[in-house]
Amino acid sequence: MDTLQERWARLAPHAELVTPAGRGPFPTVVLFHGCGGVRAHIHAYARAAAAAGWAALVVDSFAARGWSRRLAQFVVCTGLIFRGRRRAGDVLAALLGARRMPIVDPGRLVVAGWSHGAWAIMDLWAQPLARRGEVRLADADRGSLDGVIGGFLAYPYVGIASASGAGRPWPRPLRLLSIVPRRDHMASVRRHLRALSAAVAAGSEVSIWSVDATHAFDEPGLAHRLFTYDEDLGAEAIRRFQAFLRSL
Repeated sequence: MDTLQERWARLAPHAELVTPAGRGPFPTVVLFHGCGGVRAHIHAYARAAAAAGWAALVVDSFAARGWSRRLAQFVVCTGLIFRGRRRAGDVLAALLGARRMPIVDPGRLVVAGWSHGAWAIMDLWAQPLARRGEVRLADADRGSLDGVIGGFLAYPYVGIASASGAGRPWPRPLRLLSIVPRRDHMASVRRHLRALSAAVAAGSEVSIWSVDATHAFDEPGLAHRLFTYDEDLGAEAIRRFQAFLRSL
């Protein structure tokens, strides 16, 4: 079982930092991709963050483990391995790594996730972080969520094995913007709202964009009845992401 430092050491070579002009330190958003891996739209969000004056740290959980996109689609997207609670350790470790970067303002951090990445964020926030071994980290109780002032959740996975989807309460609040597609085949709008109610009950300020779209609608190249790219709505999602950062 990794320690926080060991997990970050695995992730760091596969994390890309995008920064705005200037010397910093900058408020920073840490981005966690979906089960398809780091795709073009993740980089588009990172560039939008930089245009808003934020640094963006893109963390590739799959490359850090030597997993190809094809392998991830077979074993991660199907839920066979690496579920949200396990990947939550990546989120906690990446926050540790970000805080150590001189260019990052450790008091103004945001976590952003797409599908599987949003699942990992929500599962992390549902953990007390009070004992060793949580989120599969030997020293999870030494992890810190200090300085995290917001979370962006794009069509989070809230189905089977999701702590929030199961109604597990959050021990701490987080200001959120969540995108809820009304044609998400992975979860109904009601299921999304039930999962987000755990955040509300903890005192979180939650904003929801309910959009007439499918899961992963902001990812170019998708053309399937379950996953359909919508250029206009994808651009609007990025605009709302950027506006959310500017509001913090």
